[in-house]
Amino acid sequence: MKTKEIKTLGQLKKSGYQFKTIKEEVRSNLIKKLQNKESTFSGIIGYEDTVIPDVERALLSRHNILFLGLRGQAKTRMARQMIDLLDELIPVVAGSEINDDPLKPISKYARQLIAEKGDDTPIDWMARSERYGEKLATPDVSVADLIGDIDPIKAANLRLSFADEGVIHYGIIPRSNRSIFVINEIPDLQARIQVALFNILEEGDIQIRGFKLRMPLDILFVFTANPEDYTNRGSIVTPLKDRIESQILTHYPKSIDTALSITEQEAAIHEDQKSRVKMSDLVKRLIEQISFEARSNEYVDKKSGVSARLSISAYENALSTAERRAIINREKETMVWLSDLPGIIPSITGKIELVYEGEQEGPYQVAMNLLDKAIRSQFVQYFPNPDAVKKKRASAQQTEENPYRSVQTWFDKGNSLNVFFNNKDEEKIQQLYKVDGLHALVKKFFKHVNEKEAALLMEFVLHGLAAYSVISKKIVDGKIEFKDLMGSMLNLGNATSLNEEDFDNEDFN
Repeated sequence: MKTKEIKTLGQLKKSGYQFKTIKEEVRSNLIKKLQNKESTFSGIIGYEDTVIPDVERALLSRHNILFLGLRGQAKTRMARQMIDLLDELIPVVAGSEINDDPLKPISKYARQLIAEKGDDTPIDWMARSERYGEKLATPDVSVADLIGDIDPIKAANLRLSFADEGVIHYGIIPRSNRSIFVINEIPDLQARIQVALFNILEEGDIQIRGFKLRMPLDILFVFTANPEDYTNRGSIVTPLKDRIESQILTHYPKSIDTALSITEQEAAIHEDQKSRVKMSDLVKRLIEQISFEARSNEYVDKKSGVSARLSISAYENALSTAERRAIINREKETMVWLSDLPGIIPSITGKIELVYEGEQEGPYQVAMNLLDKAIRSQFVQYFPNPDAVKKKRASAQQTEENPYRSVQTWFDKGNSLNVFFNNKDEEKIQQLYKVDGLHALVKKFFKHVNEKEAALLMEFVLHGLAAYSVISKKIVDGKIEFKDLMGSMLNLGNATSLNEEDFDNEDFN
């Protein structure tokens, strides 16, 4: 008889069904996946040798789990994927609020129904997708929300005494019996609410008002927490922490390649953008580097963390910036230029928490600084380090010509270059070719690139030299202006002197 054809307790017994706890169920299915060399957590990149083995060990040990990590480290996503380790269907007593197993009922309703109907007790089947409960811990969560309370309306309708178990309205945890239940940001629960979880984790007892019920709930608990909340504020009460058997530390991607794989997997790119806009590996790496820079930046709150969502949002915005430019210019296709990257600033400012000094600088300025630092870090992966070139020249150890000399000389002669945000691709390329030695420099290090790739690298050289203070860069009035460094400093000094003089005259008068 097929599973769904089993409609009564008697038929279930004849089928040979055996009761097993959810933790035994998860363990059994995990063992099968490991034996068959199947992926246990698909789409989770960068955890193959760290977090995933820890989770597998915890599940094999039949442990409740605490994921400890900063924002955007796939903690909830991993918990949600655990439903793939559940059986496809399980039997439950029909009408049970807490998913009673027909062979091991724990609620008064299920026990009475089986006592009354015996083998004719009706059976329903519960899919694995229904066996997942999740609650975001907030300060307003109550014991009644999680565990339950007395329902006076139910008592009145059923004409039951408040001493009768039938008047209880079960909370989300009992209703998640035989399921995976996740509490996100557990430190945000009030201490008295956390205390209410003690016996559930240890003994399965739940206490509701005057009732003490011996209900061995069958639940796999998964908790998530931020290390800042967990260690510094001490918001997880010690006895509760002691009852969570496995604490697993999550982390951010350890390499640009891993981060890039995550971003490309998660970014929501419209089909029109895929056909119209191309993004080079260079630009992709620059976007990822911004997150790495933010996680170590003095203006960004490290305790808060920098989510992978920063790179994902920035990736999407970069494509949209290029797409918008192409639409305005009626170009059938384009690529993401470095001059498009100021368009990702809103993706950065909304994803970083600033310390006091960062607030003084302002989120926009901090975001622009992160972009410049990313360019500086990635530049040396493609071209010689300008600082190293300077040092060799200063120490008279340089054996070959400065590769940036022609470019720097062009700007030193008083020339400047304005790259407008909304220029057509052809116009950008023509502008870049005006800089003496820029194309030759790119061709020296990248002999086989095509025209557009060369132009992007030429633009990258300008941004890189600005990041290393060889030339100046200024964003103003819808354009990026490149000039010689000394001239820009002198102009700034003259402007400052003029303003001071004006102030003195006004003050004198």
